[in-house]
Amino acid sequence: MSSLSTVKTSDKRTMITGIAMIGVVFFIMGFVSWVNSILIPFFKLACQLTTFQSYFVTFAFYIAYLVMSIPVAYMLKRTGYKRGLTYGFLMLAFGAALFIPAALSRAFPLFLTGLFTMGTGLAVLQSAANPYITIIGPIETAARRISIMGVCNKFAGIISPLIFSAVVLGKSKATIAQLDNNLLHGADKDAALQQLLNGVIMPYAVLACLLIAIGLWIYYSKLPDINPENEDETVSHSTEGKTSVFQFPYLVLGVLALFFHVGSQVIAIDTIISYADSMGIGLEEAKVFPSFTLGATLIGYLLGITLIPRYISQKNALIVCTIIGLLLSIGVLFIHTDVTIFGHHSSLSIWLLAALGFPNSLIYAGIWPHAIRNLGRFTKIGSSLLVMALCGNAIMPQIYALIAQKTTLQTGYIVLIPCFLYLIWYATCGYKITSWKSKK
Repeated sequence: MSSLSTVKTSDKRTMITGIAMIGVVFFIMGFVSWVNSILIPFFKLACQLTTFQSYFVTFAFYIAYLVMSIPVAYMLKRTGYKRGLTYGFLMLAFGAALFIPAALSRAFPLFLTGLFTMGTGLAVLQSAANPYITIIGPIETAARRISIMGVCNKFAGIISPLIFSAVVLGKSKATIAQLDNNLLHGADKDAALQQLLNGVIMPYAVLACLLIAIGLWIYYSKLPDINPENEDETVSHSTEGKTSVFQFPYLVLGVLALFFHVGSQVIAIDTIISYADSMGIGLEEAKVFPSFTLGATLIGYLLGITLIPRYISQKNALIVCTIIGLLLSIGVLFIHTDVTIFGHHSSLSIWLLAALGFPNSLIYAGIWPHAIRNLGRFTKIGSSLLVMALCGNAIMPQIYALIAQKTTLQTGYIVLIPCFLYLIWYATCGYKITSWKSKK
């Protein structure tokens, strides 16, 4: 393996400390990412948006992965991963701080600017943290390490919408009910909308300060660093004769697989509150549904940590999860049976949507090692391309919103079907392709 295959540390304790600190990074990434699931209905109400307009919350946030990943790769090449993580947290803090003037001026475009800035910070963290945790040990157990990081990420995702609801929406229940029922008009409505938006000022100011503190903590910590400038650029057998990262088909196809995966994942999480609303479930009750989805994801990660690779290989786990994802997606699209689960009366399809969190947990962990294997000196740019694929979080929900707005929210979930069909193909065949030339 290349010099990237292991991080040189003074002792095992330092290595464990480094992994634990990356776990904190993944927790923060989950906390600021998955709160979007409740920001979508929040801004739809507070800024009086259409369904399509409200999904620009995820678009602005995740399109930064596409726009900024290559610049971020060049930045990390100069800074190394440790300093890069610090810069990522500072960008996150600046984006969070933009929520303050945005709320005071009731300017949705400024909110989107803040979200894009936070997405840029996330692009930095993703570009540093994902390859770091992937190459810190044997590639055969990379899915297990990614699953551990996933637990940190998704646990944060479970609690972040609940914290937002408690802090921002908790004191505005009566106002939200009046706005939902169109009981306010004119100046009274404007005052109520401003009051609702003012609720984000203090939480995001505190969040900005916290993010700055974490960034400085990492900068002055003993986190083992990986500086791409110091990597061994020796040409390995797998990269001999290669002049471009695009000469690795399994990487390029893996980028597309990751695009479809993250898109289907964010649809399952960020649209579920709106889907619940279509069933007559109000925001106060529906706020817990993203946590159900992420709870299912957390269960999947824990099983991955336990079972991979001792009882099932990460390759077979990927195949099983993609097939389960397709079956659940078909159920979401076509099942209409009413049920009562955990005290919530709704269509069974919404619970199948929440259950998508389970297979989605190990799909990400399976794709990344398949796509990044044996890239040698192309590892950095390959990682950047995979991070760019996270823009699926921005584009796929918009496609869903367009279909849902013209048909029904349930029909919009038809976008999940081609996603999982491609993922099944990649898990069984696509990752094996090492040359664009067909063998005769």
